[in-house]
Amino acid sequence: MKLCIHNGILLNGISNEGLCAVLVEDGKIKDVFSEARYESKCFADDVQIIDAAGCYITPGLIDTHIHGFKGHGTDVCTKEGILAMSKDLADYGVTSFNPTLYPSSEENMINSIKEIVKAMGHEEGAKIMGIHMEGPFISPQKLGVQRPETVRAPDIPLMQRLWDASEGHIVNMTVAPELKGMRELALFCIEKGIILQAGHTNAEYKNMLEGIQIGILHSTHFFNAMSQMHHRNPNATGAVLIHPEMSCEIIADGVHVHKDLFTLLQQDKSSEQIVLVTDALTPTEQTGEHLFANGEEVKFTEGCFHRVADNVIAGSGLTLIKAVENTRDFGFALHDAVRFATANPARIMKYKSKGTIAPGYDSDIIIFDQNFNIKQVIIGDKIVK
Repeated sequence: MKLCIHNGILLNGISNEGLCAVLVEDGKIKDVFSEARYESKCFADDVQIIDAAGCYITPGLIDTHIHGFKGHGTDVCTKEGILAMSKDLADYGVTSFNPTLYPSSEENMINSIKEIVKAMGHEEGAKIMGIHMEGPFISPQKLGVQRPETVRAPDIPLMQRLWDASEGHIVNMTVAPELKGMRELALFCIEKGIILQAGHTNAEYKNMLEGIQIGILHSTHFFNAMSQMHHRNPNATGAVLIHPEMSCEIIADGVHVHKDLFTLLQQDKSSEQIVLVTDALTPTEQTGEHLFANGEEVKFTEGCFHRVADNVIAGSGLTLIKAVENTRDFGFALHDAVRFATANPARIMKYKSKGTIAPGYDSDIIIFDQNFNIKQVIIGDKIVK
């Protein structure tokens, strides 16, 4: 496939480049140039021309922490369900994602991992980059809505079995740095290339420093399910803010994190160290009266999902394009908001050919208008929307 997208505002994860054109050939970005140069070019008959009509042209969105979407997810994990997620997510501008597993029994985790691996390479929409394990090596004191019986102490033989089941496709893993045996587990994971994230953690500041020393340099849904800052002990939240080498996921729905804390984040963290995620639950964008996530009935109210049984917040119903819009509304420049959902997750997860519109990168491209409506989605060598 050869195509040229023109007459759009380029937001390539770096800055606003003005009206531009992007030439795509065989799933790769061939060239990027100004609209003036486009007008002087002559294209062969086999090049499809797409007029962006003044809309934004950006890299495809990358969600590195998502449990489910539109009724399909990892809580009831099947190859078919994960592929349905892939197709539906593409309609919302997501071109790559990491299906995120809850901690559960070893048998269930291994079966779920194998189903995701079976789906890889068969996507009709967003590409499955690999698996995010949200546990099971997390703190019993910071479970959120995770089930206490599923949490485990660091266990390298178990980790090896999970890794073997994944055929090398575990990309990132949420862990609690304070757990006994975490150093050995972290060294094992880093040797395998797994990105470690501090989350669901009750770590004291000293535990976080030890985690940083062994390579736990990213954090899961910052501010949520972690020990909060105290003036005599900065704890997990303080460590992320204090140490520039720490990057952070954040859920920008305005509920999980107060919008004014984004002002603090803007002042304290480099624009290269912030990653937007949805942490979306299976019923996100799903209609119907009785909705379920991780085996429990939930309802969407006050901007997120709540567990019906006790009204505890169960998780997000956010889409990533809405997260970009919200982040802009919370005070960040639009090109930075786009970067947080494209270039930054690609770099932190070591996806070398994704997240930026530049020659040689994969042609994962979306077009959206000033109201954040998705107009076009291109993934590799296919127009999927």
